[in-house]
Amino acid sequence: MSNILKSATITEYSNMIGQEVLHPLITVIDFSKVEPFEFKKMQTDLYMIFLKDVKCGDLIYGINNYDYEEGTLIFVSPGQVFGADSDGEKKQATGHAIIFHPDLIRGTSLGKSIDTYTFFSYEVNEALHLSARERTIIDECFTNIRYELEHAIDVHSKTLIISYLELFLNYARRYYERQFITRSHVNKDILVRFEKILKDYYNSDNPLEHGLPTVKYCADKLFISPNYLGDLLKKETGKSAQEHIQLKLIDVAKEKIFDSQKSISEIAYELGFKYPQHFTRMFKNQVGISPSEYRNINQ
Repeated sequence: MSNILKSATITEYSNMIGQEVLHPLITVIDFSKVEPFEFKKMQTDLYMIFLKDVKCGDLIYGINNYDYEEGTLIFVSPGQVFGADSDGEKKQATGHAIIFHPDLIRGTSLGKSIDTYTFFSYEVNEALHLSARERTIIDECFTNIRYELEHAIDVHSKTLIISYLELFLNYARRYYERQFITRSHVNKDILVRFEKILKDYYNSDNPLEHGLPTVKYCADKLFISPNYLGDLLKKETGKSAQEHIQLKLIDVAKEKIFDSQKSISEIAYELGFKYPQHFTRMFKNQVGISPSEYRNINQ
């Protein structure tokens, strides 16, 4: 971690790249107007939104290649590490960025809902790829926020800046949902692989050794972030990743319950539960009857 630069404030980050500070809690950057600087890995206490301003060509997305040329949005949340390994040379950056401190939105409606914008916790290879029309709207949002920062600060400044920022994030949410739809063939492949991961998990000793499968475990196997997997599944199936895991668990449990040689407690441990009563409670919540009752009516 010693090679990772850290900045806690807008001022620190702005000074790092030679950017003028117009507001202590938010900045809009046009990197083409910033002097060349050394690219390094960074970790900040800030929310950061980067818009790539150049044609991307073939872009690696997970384990696949896609040809996107309209621009790319990347969202970084406080504490995330981002950037690139330094080669010691200063380079001219391109693109734009909106960067804001969490204090900007504390006590506001956006502050209360910021965690619902789950794309802040996506990986960089799960970036948002914009169409030409979408790019125009996003550019307008950048322009509006920049205008307010360059305007003399008054009693309306904060309200307007946060309103434009919230509008920006709502457009991003809409465009991510569009991206899930336009990549439905890729999503179907992820769904198939997700189901296989769960099947393989329960065909192994993993439940006994590691307990119940988690969303993070499945996401790691798919090389995507847990939030992206959850949003994708919700869009494709209407169910969360955790709901899918529970449904698979119930299917496996039903098969095991038919083996009358095993007690319900033994089955619970085989499934990855530490306590049999937790299995019984979950099974009854999902099926409507207890595991013992299910066994009795199916013998």
